[in-house]
Amino acid sequence: MSRNLHKIAALIALAALTLTACGGAGGGVGQDFSKVTSAAAGGGMDALVAAAKAEGTVTTIALPHDWCNYGEVIEGFKAKYGLQVNELDPNAGSGDEIEAIKANKESKGPQAPDVIDVGLSFGPSSKAEGLIASYKVSTWDTIPADVKDAEGYWYGDYYGVLALQVNADVVPNIPQDWSDLLKEEYKGQVSLAGDPRTSNQAILSVYAAALANGGSLDNAQPGLEFWAKINSLGNFVPVIADAGTFARGETPIIIQWDYLALGNRDSLAGNPPVEVVIPKTARLAGIYVQAVSAYAPHPAAARLWMEWLYSDEGQLLWMKGYCHPIREADLRARGMIPADLSAKIPDVSGAVFPSLDQQNTAKKLITEGWNTVVGVDVQKAP
Repeated sequence: MSRNLHKIAALIALAALTLTACGGAGGGVGQDFSKVTSAAAGGGMDALVAAAKAEGTVTTIALPHDWCNYGEVIEGFKAKYGLQVNELDPNAGSGDEIEAIKANKESKGPQAPDVIDVGLSFGPSSKAEGLIASYKVSTWDTIPADVKDAEGYWYGDYYGVLALQVNADVVPNIPQDWSDLLKEEYKGQVSLAGDPRTSNQAILSVYAAALANGGSLDNAQPGLEFWAKINSLGNFVPVIADAGTFARGETPIIIQWDYLALGNRDSLAGNPPVEVVIPKTARLAGIYVQAVSAYAPHPAAARLWMEWLYSDEGQLLWMKGYCHPIREADLRARGMIPADLSAKIPDVSGAVFPSLDQQNTAKKLITEGWNTVVGVDVQKAP
């Protein structure tokens, strides 16, 4: 190339940079994405992808590869965009993720997470502490309004729905709804996967029963009364159920998250045969949420990661791991779920998502009222 052509190319490049700096058609490489609140605001998806590729890496934390199929999710992101994924402590908890942001506010090093995947309560609290940034993914409108922050600081990613895990060797007639658990044929067979005085999963199992018995998201009292009735009928097994008690037939009906029940179905491999039933009524969901760190060292890559997770492709990868992606209703309505995957995952349409305040109120009522209303001590199996 001649020197004149080099000069022309340089002038063209300079003009492009000037347009970007002046807020022209720009975005992309060179732009500060730390304050960008949507792909459109950053110049579009092409600009976001270009900026993320220039950063080269996204740093995640607390994502075990066998949790919701995160292994394939991570590999899919790397393959699609050519970025590296720096994975911090896969076994960390939600609290650890928040502490990692706090500890690395002033650092742009490899220990600073760009994104987090945390329990529902950590979304609002992280926003209040200024630890997360606003970013609305391109599929924002298909995320249910009651499981996302209106300003885009956090949003539900996947969820489980309470289900009945049934040992078909012991229980010939598979119960289909909460009311069935009161039948005499299930005497000494119904159990919880935790102690309702301390276990979130068990607390929500009581909460869900309230919805099936005249209660509401604002009134969990009927749930306590329902479990008191199951106990008085002799149907309740006051043992914290697990895979061992289930396989031995000691707790042949367990109330727990559907993705755990489905995972048990796979791991037990027919010994004993497992039926997983989503109750016909009172489908109660529990969710995790995603957020971008306000101190993300790779702000464009962090936002591109979110676009990946909330794309149809990303949502379906989570579904392969038995987690219900937050956009499942939209995917089903548009016929986007492959037949084999749809057959693998139960339909949980109509699932309700209690707010954080509703969950906290229900938790207080249930933990404080269990001993008085139900009056049975739930303990680990001997």
